[in-house]
Amino acid sequence: QVQLVESGGGLVQPGGSLRLSCAVVGSNSGHYGIGWFRQAPGKEREGVSCVFSSGGTIYANSVLGRFTVSRDNAKTTVYLQMTGLKPEDTAVYYCAHSTTGCGLRKDLYDIWGQGTQVTISS
Repeated sequence: QVQLVESGGGLVQPGGSLRLSCAVVGSNSGHYGIGWFRQAPGKEREGVSCVFSSGGTIYANSVLGRFTVSRDNAKTTVYLQMTGLKPEDTAVYYCAHSTTGCGLRKDLYDIWGQGTQVTISS
């Protein structure tokens, strides 16, 4: 049973940086994509970024140039490096697992992490 464990959220000032981690536990292969999503209060969950098993990446326009997604060589942890953070980035961030590749649509993913809160405020 694959599980995703997120960490790294917190409170930072506008313009600051955070790195989120998503540990993939219980997978026997590295052939999966990992997506990052976020959900702000009262809003729908939206795709932020994703990384293919090959290392290829996709970003939402709202974070392009500020966020970087990566995965380690053993492909068991995926990171989301966030820089130039803005108040509108405040949300609960989720990572999700896909066996069909990678994209920003929720229906591509079959397993979700528990979420980690990111708050951008001065």
